[in-house]
Amino acid sequence: MEQLNPELLILVPVLNGIGYAAKKMGLNPKFIPALLIFIGAAIASLYMENHYFGITQGILAALAATGFHQNCKQIKTNKHDSGE
Repeated sequence: MEQLNPELLILVPVLNGIGYAAKKMGLNPKFIPALLIFIGAAIASLYMENHYFGITQGILAALAATGFHQNCKQIKTNKHDSGE
């Protein structure tokens, strides 16, 4: 997480929540990562003075949120498969 600006770490759980809400609203799951990238880039570019740097920071936050969700899903699946 060294590449992500510390002030923007709050975006990861926020984007995770937005992704969860989008899934519950019935949005096709294949579009959720793209939605998170767009929202993350928009929020971070508004926050940062250098908009290009903000966009890349927002994309990194969205990818971190997506990766976190996939990791949790994988752990949950492995627990059910192993019988724990």
